[in-house]
Amino acid sequence: MSKKYNIAVIPGDGIGPEITTAAVEVLEAAASRQGIEIFIKELKAGGAAIDSFGIPLPQETIESARNSDAVLLGAVGGPKWDDVEPEIRPEKALLGLRSGLGLYANIRPVVVYDELKDASPLKNPGNIDFVIVRELTGGIYFGKNGGYQSGDHLPDGTVKGKVVFDTESYSEGEINRILKIAFDLAMKRRKKLTLVDKANVLVTSRMWRSLASQMSFDYPEVEFDCLYIDNAAMQLISRPSSFDVIVTSNLFGDILSDEAGQIAGSIGMLPSASIGAPGTPGLFEPIHGSAPDIAGQNKSNPMGSILSAAMMMRIMFGEEQVASDIENAVKKTLEKGLRTSDITFIGEENNFTLVGTKEITEAIIANL
Repeated sequence: MSKKYNIAVIPGDGIGPEITTAAVEVLEAAASRQGIEIFIKELKAGGAAIDSFGIPLPQETIESARNSDAVLLGAVGGPKWDDVEPEIRPEKALLGLRSGLGLYANIRPVVVYDELKDASPLKNPGNIDFVIVRELTGGIYFGKNGGYQSGDHLPDGTVKGKVVFDTESYSEGEINRILKIAFDLAMKRRKKLTLVDKANVLVTSRMWRSLASQMSFDYPEVEFDCLYIDNAAMQLISRPSSFDVIVTSNLFGDILSDEAGQIAGSIGMLPSASIGAPGTPGLFEPIHGSAPDIAGQNKSNPMGSILSAAMMMRIMFGEEQVASDIENAVKKTLEKGLRTSDITFIGEENNFTLVGTKEITEAIIANL
């Protein structure tokens, strides 16, 4: 009896429909080789949902996503919806999906393929293969915020005027559950975990460091260390190949993951996963935006979305063979010199063939 997985696909906006179509085609081809059936239900969110329903995240989308085994997302947003009310902007769909599905951990692998090393802004990037684990639902983005008028004066006599504030807060439970994901992931990789914090200044960071140090005793095989966020940002540039798994808070993870995306040479290559409690459908998406300027022109790079589908098969279903087959097919396609426009670079002019979204998808399927 064959295995069957129900996947909710949210194409979204801009290039979203193109890249999710490509990912589904590759996923179905790879899964069928292992006797696995993939059932797809397409849902609307983001600008596409605003156009159809007047809101970025219909209740039907949330309910269908909850009833699926996993969710594959394209991208949301674009200038078309810049003038809508802030509370119904397309990006609100992302926060709503994360909240509605109870997703609290973002996992973002960063791999620089040998064939694309010259596309990296680093001169000698080395063997870069690390993962950032970011807390998603706590911290300063979700803390109390506000403002008030103050007639007080600064030490130099300047009137304070309006004062605004954002509050960073974390509970032990929020921190421990993300740390466990990071330690478990490190055990499956090279057994090294780095906590990024600001424990010399922030009391929340000191709790992160204390809890991580305690948990490290449960994982004696994992080499555990800590870096302040400012130092970590520098070390990601100077020695990126030394990192294995990085775990950090919502704010710091937001910053570091975007920095890491640039190290790889193109954000078009990078997948991501947002996961919650066991049994909860995870959300899998490339890290790039909707790129409306190239939508519908067969110019988008679908590999971030395709690799997100591979992550889905590995993380949600334990289908290591399918995931590896997809990843190897992507690598083989790059080895053969096929490139989308975002991963071409000076010095490689005579060594690649520029192709479109459909063509590189067909090549990846052929290389499975």
